[in-house]
Amino acid sequence: MKFLDQVKIYARSGAGGGGAVSFRREKYIEYGGPDGGDGGRGGDVWIEAVEGLNTLIDYRYQQHFKAGTGVHGMGRNRHGAAGEDVVLKVPVGTEVLDEDKNLIVDMDEPGKRFLLLKGGNGGFGNTHFKGPVNQAPRHANPGLPGEEMALWLRLKLIADVGLVGLPNAGKSTFLAAASAAKPKIADYPFTTLAPNLGVVDLSVGERFVLADIPGLIEGAHEGAGIGTRFLGHIERTAVLIHLVDGTQEDIVGAWRTVRHELEAYGEDLADKPEILALNKIDALDDEMRAEKQAELARAAGAPVRLVSGFTGEFVTELLREAYALVRQRKAEAAEEAQAQSSEGWQP
Repeated sequence: MKFLDQVKIYARSGAGGGGAVSFRREKYIEYGGPDGGDGGRGGDVWIEAVEGLNTLIDYRYQQHFKAGTGVHGMGRNRHGAAGEDVVLKVPVGTEVLDEDKNLIVDMDEPGKRFLLLKGGNGGFGNTHFKGPVNQAPRHANPGLPGEEMALWLRLKLIADVGLVGLPNAGKSTFLAAASAAKPKIADYPFTTLAPNLGVVDLSVGERFVLADIPGLIEGAHEGAGIGTRFLGHIERTAVLIHLVDGTQEDIVGAWRTVRHELEAYGEDLADKPEILALNKIDALDDEMRAEKQAELARAAGAPVRLVSGFTGEFVTELLREAYALVRQRKAEAAEEAQAQSSEGWQP
């Protein structure tokens, strides 16, 4: 299945059915009367976040969605049926934007449902207008038209921890060692062309989602390489694990390149808690490990962990540190949400 995280669609709600102009005409009944029924309501367009989806590929092949039109009213006071609704099912984490890329709704919870376009009301039949003055109305209302708009769907995967680094930093190998995910792994840049997700099980009750993002290169924020398109998938993460290839010569330059691209992208990515780790230490002796670790720590002004996704060395320790930060960030977010709700409450 191909990965698709952004798509433009066109949606239209249904128009309401028109009211009927009809009169009762039966044998042996001297005085008939108006009996035109109302038109049916047009169908609505809904969007719903469902579990089990991780791509917008379904909208690659169908971009136009139209709800059903309400049925016209009929004689003998028969009302028309309502038009059929359209429900757009999207992965959890999908943002819905208008044509100018302004956010309409964020589908960030499973089962969340939002009304995008309301169907038009059905028109009144001539029965609705009868009265002591106008006993035989010969007019009815047409149904109201539906609404129409172009929409952008943009998927931002729901993950707790994001992996960032240059191409060939060993992110996919680390993901495979940390979870049951089986990403493509090869010895050339840009092996990962789309984000991969893995569920990390440290123990019973200790579980989080890890996202592997395609590698960044210098100038990515200007479109170089794959660009920063996939960085949106780590906007929701609580923690970043920044992997640096320990076998390359300029490890400080590699770290600075990725940091610069995170800062250029914005969206507070550069402010997220970051665990800096020197990867591929299986290819280094003890002396080289200590030397490169100290060099990177001096440049970054932060502690540097050692890890090997290939052999699994120190992988569990790194994951436990990331999980502790995830729990801390979630607790802080819960406290902020509780404080905001209490501020708005009035006895």
